[in-house]
Amino acid sequence: MPRPRTRPCTSGDVLRLIREDGVATRAELGRITGLSRPAVASRVADLIGRGLVAERADGPSTGGRPPARLEFNAAGGAVLVANLGQSRGQIAVCDLAGTILARADGPAAGTSSCATLPRLLDRWADLLAAADVDPATVRGAGLGVPDAVEHEAGRWDGVEIRPAIRDRFGVPAHLDNEVNAAALGEHQAHPGVDDLLFVKVSTGIGSGLIIGGRIQRGALGAAGEIGHVAVPGAGGRPCRCGNLDCVEAVAGGTALLARSPAADLPGLAELARTGDAPTVALLREAGRRIGEVVAIAVNLLNPAVVVLGGDLAGADAPLIAGLREVVYQRSTALATRSLRIEPSRLGESAGLIGCAAMVLDRILAPDTIDAAY
Repeated sequence: MPRPRTRPCTSGDVLRLIREDGVATRAELGRITGLSRPAVASRVADLIGRGLVAERADGPSTGGRPPARLEFNAAGGAVLVANLGQSRGQIAVCDLAGTILARADGPAAGTSSCATLPRLLDRWADLLAAADVDPATVRGAGLGVPDAVEHEAGRWDGVEIRPAIRDRFGVPAHLDNEVNAAALGEHQAHPGVDDLLFVKVSTGIGSGLIIGGRIQRGALGAAGEIGHVAVPGAGGRPCRCGNLDCVEAVAGGTALLARSPAADLPGLAELARTGDAPTVALLREAGRRIGEVVAIAVNLLNPAVVVLGGDLAGADAPLIAGLREVVYQRSTALATRSLRIEPSRLGESAGLIGCAAMVLDRILAPDTIDAAY
């Protein structure tokens, strides 16, 4: 149901009604907003002129000429997104609905933002050219990176990313931790779920928290970090304190995975898919260890869904089984009454789709639309 209005509706408000609430005619906009017909027509014309709204002359007729139907124009621009992990990265071009139009491998996060950012900008430019997308249609950029970031300031590893992206593409940019980005993506894939905990098992264990339909970053953007450990052969970095024992005490599952004979998580996943009994047992025990931490989070946060993602996609059944075993043992009966614990629905695309959602929520927000006007 369209939300009530407490102030005069602007073009940005009208766009939100069309984009998020599915309001499809000028007459309906007038009824909801209380605006006069000329005022509605002016705002709709503004949005059509900016390529954000399109109209089709196929509305239901009640006699006479059928009304033109309004719809959000997802093809009215593009956004650049990147999800950079420690060992590999992905980049994409998305439309204004967050649909991936083209994607490619991107640079890994590497050891510093100063070294990674120029390579990322070049890869984005190459992808635009390969996908035949006019750079002039790009309206924003979003980036997910490892480690805690200063989200509001747009700083990664102490460096502001926005000036370089604005200088290259002329658009605003937004930054978040890669696990938060994946949580945002999984939230898109779970319609109707307002409380979701995303847990990523990779070269570290991190989580993203969706509470009340919104990502929770904490006071300084560091919420959700469970533990880091170096995984041989996977480009991992050790825990910031340099002591693996502290990580094992918090999330021993990571340490178990790091010490596995397969040497890296893709190798573990391949062994698990073949049914290798020692690997399956290892993953299940790692899931139990991780479940000790997740059980505490379930009691504190009471999510509707816990989603497990990361480098074990497609071979995570034993990990999830071990996690479920401990969570249902250690969490309260009420918190687990309808709790679902399941694998990622988006796999490797979660971070890219989440970055697109992060950018689109900003650049299509009513205040942003009105400020641009």
